Amino acid sequence: MILMKVVRAEEMRAIDNRAINEYGIPGVVLMENAGIRTVEIIEEILTGLSNQQVVILAGRGNNGGDGFVVARHLMNAGIPVSVFLLGEPEQLTPDAKVNYQILERMRAPLYPLQTEEDLDRLTLALLKAGLIVDAIYGIGFKGSLNEFETQVVKMVNWSRLPVVAVDIASGIEADSGRVHGIAVQASHTVTFGLPKLGQLLEPGRSYTGTLTVADISLPRDLLTASELKTNLITDELVQPFLAPRPAESHKGTYGHALIIGGSIGMTGAVIMAAYAALRVGAGLVTAALPESLQGGVENEIVEVMTVPLAETAQGTIAREALPAIENLLGTTSVCAIGPGMSRYQEAPAVLYQVLHSSGIPVVIDADGLNALSQDISMLNNRQIPVVLTPHPGEMARLTGLSVEEIQADRLEIARSFAQKWGVTLVLKGNGTVVAYPSGEAFLNLSGNPGMATAGSGDVLCGMIAGLIAQGLRPQDAAMAAVYLHGLAGDHAAQVKGQRGLIAGDLIQALPEVLRNYESAAG
Repeated sequence: MILMKVVRAEEMRAIDNRAINEYGIPGVVLMENAGIRTVEIIEEILTGLSNQQVVILAGRGNNGGDGFVVARHLMNAGIPVSVFLLGEPEQLTPDAKVNYQILERMRAPLYPLQTEEDLDRLTLALLKAGLIVDAIYGIGFKGSLNEFETQVVKMVNWSRLPVVAVDIASGIEADSGRVHGIAVQASHTVTFGLPKLGQLLEPGRSYTGTLTVADISLPRDLLTASELKTNLITDELVQPFLAPRPAESHKGTYGHALIIGGSIGMTGAVIMAAYAALRVGAGLVTAALPESLQGGVENEIVEVMTVPLAETAQGTIAREALPAIENLLGTTSVCAIGPGMSRYQEAPAVLYQVLHSSGIPVVIDADGLNALSQDISMLNNRQIPVVLTPHPGEMARLTGLSVEEIQADRLEIARSFAQKWGVTLVLKGNGTVVAYPSGEAFLNLSGNPGMATAGSGDVLCGMIAGLIAQGLRPQDAAMAAVYLHGLAGDHAAQVKGQRGLIAGDLIQALPEVLRNYESAAG
């Protein structure tokens, strides 16, 4: 399995320190490589902008040192530069000072940037510039920029010039993506070794621009270490789960997904989940729902089998349906429960039956999650793998935390919950997190705001069930489904735009998305 790790600042610093202290790679060599990789991106951007000046804003730390390396290599390439240092040369870190002194000997245009008069010189430089390099703060930054730094960053952002950020855009917190006040609005960011979590989470992601992860000669063993538990979901990661189908396949080869849910006014949720399970490749799909609603589902999707369940006076699944549900669990490969099921008194009993009478994986979504939140202890003493798919509001009910608390630390809350309860957790939203019971977590970047529409979660639920039916481990099915779900949304948005996107468009886009993987495998 090919993994792209994602790190917090402390994890990246530990990797750098090990490279220096254990492998003997001098820090100044890493700085040199970082500068060279950044220059390569700058030279691509500057094509057609010859003779335009590059303004380099450097801080006092090693990030500033990277900026000094950039300045040297640009000068050697004949590109005019102006270097502005926010601080005194005596405040520079040792490796940064080495590169600053080289620039002094090269008689590079080095200017202080500490007073209002210095801002006037920066204004004139920006008027002549074609590009800005942000090397003010690195991944150690936390909090907010001071008043003077804020003025500098405002000038950068107001200039409308392309900005290349070195490692991370100044003002973004590397661990969380938080921006307190203002940050550099980069058009490109060249980060080193591995992507930083704050570059992939909002609002940091919106300040990062196009992200390039550059190799600066850090040993591969350090970048793929098992103690790094956060990963980015990529094409390379998902491709092995979508291998070509054998010639002698039949419908039984690809499993039988059971979707339990539905209530008066909410049959659409079951229909979309069932249809998505089919479209992602399940061999058979059965929808089990209140008996009065069976006919409508049969008429909507002829490829889905239906089973009527005893219902309450309100048109929800009744306790009397439990024997029929138990029988269904014995003849299917996976069960998804919750889409359109409604919140009602008997829902927890139905969910408990599924969790403790089933010998197959269970995906709990929507009102199944609401039933679970009434007695989360029903996750104890079960013998089956479980996937939970909450949005932040449902996650708040499951944990007792506020939505704001959930959103402030999505990754670690999802990871902790998955480990505590031994489940695979899909915390939906911008940057959906998939957390495994082992503590491994995956961050998804596919998808777009057009997917914030009714039924999108039902589609994802059905996709996860459909992939489990085909034999994927539940956690791998969750991870792959989240990524494919986002790709389907991106494909649909290219055709129909984001504003008019509906959940059915995601289902219709799935065959094309999957076909691309089949072509790549072939």
